[in-house]
Amino acid sequence: MSRRLNFGIEEEYFLTDLVTRHMPMQPSAQAIEACRAALGQSFAYEMFQGQIEVASPVFSSVPQAADYLATTRSALRRALEPFGLGLLSAGSHPLADWRIQQPTDQVHFHQLFDDYQRVARRSLLSGLHVHVEVPGHLDRIRIMNEVLPWVPLLLALSTSSPFWEGVDSGFMSYRQVACDEWPRMGIPEFFEDQDAFDDYVALMTRTGSIRQPGDCWWSVRPAARFPTLELRITDACPRLDDALCIASLFRLMVADAVAQPLPGANFNRTAYWILKENRWRAKRYGIHGTFIRKDHEPTISVEQWLALAQVTFAETAQQLGVQDVFKQARRLLIDGTSADRQRHAVEQALCDARSMPEALAQAVDQLLMETGEQPCASPAPQRAVGEP
Repeated sequence: MSRRLNFGIEEEYFLTDLVTRHMPMQPSAQAIEACRAALGQSFAYEMFQGQIEVASPVFSSVPQAADYLATTRSALRRALEPFGLGLLSAGSHPLADWRIQQPTDQVHFHQLFDDYQRVARRSLLSGLHVHVEVPGHLDRIRIMNEVLPWVPLLLALSTSSPFWEGVDSGFMSYRQVACDEWPRMGIPEFFEDQDAFDDYVALMTRTGSIRQPGDCWWSVRPAARFPTLELRITDACPRLDDALCIASLFRLMVADAVAQPLPGANFNRTAYWILKENRWRAKRYGIHGTFIRKDHEPTISVEQWLALAQVTFAETAQQLGVQDVFKQARRLLIDGTSADRQRHAVEQALCDARSMPEALAQAVDQLLMETGEQPCASPAPQRAVGEP
């Protein structure tokens, strides 16, 4: 039987001036302190002064995560309001200019900017990160290899960064394009097992390429500080329902991998090639792309891929009592991802004879509104197999 694995969620947010709709270059120390006071230990600084991060406690259920993050978002909005600031969750800020944003004044971030220069300066991005525990006796790299082929599907569902420097990038996730400027981001190297990963980290450390294992920032990675597998590929989601859906899907995938007798056994060179191509398609086309399932087979739509996931993970989903996650994902496909909704807002404004900056301000308003929405009322959690 699949275990109910504990998990945690990290959300990164942009602060936004409610008058100009732009990111503040240097929000007041009082505003940041108000956020820190509202969150306590869950507050974390980000690379730029106009960003903050929430690092959740450990959750044992999705409703628990929903309650916590809804409360957290509301607390942050209340804390920021007296300073004329709003909270915006998306992979990129439609009106942000990375050239004028100020780095956060902390040693860790100073080191990043010194090491990576313009790459770090351009990294004005926000992501959704999900940690799922992996039992200590298991090889986390083999679990990762079992999950990796599904990761582009999660990226497609999360896409929320179509605009960059005030123009449409043509990508559903320009955040992932910017991530490719960094070393050790994107798809991880091909590792057979934990020993191979440890050899890589030792080589990178010995040669001065990294200072610590956490300097490997891949789309999925074994976390350095926790006994977890960490999802990092996904864009920050304005709608909390979407973030929870993606977190639940990743947790389900990890739980299914943990239950396999030989996780990662089918992750070979061809599967790795397909993974890299599917990531490209996901960041470019999002839910509108077609994806490679297997060699010598026709490509499939996101709808077909999601249906395949439902069949593949059906038993584990029933055991965990999370069958409704697929209904939530299909609802996301019907509504469109945030990238779709942002583009629609801009197109509507342009049709109304607004200028491009005014149209982008409409997209910002939409993101602010969605970030503040409460999650939909959920039905009572379904009973997992074997529960009384």
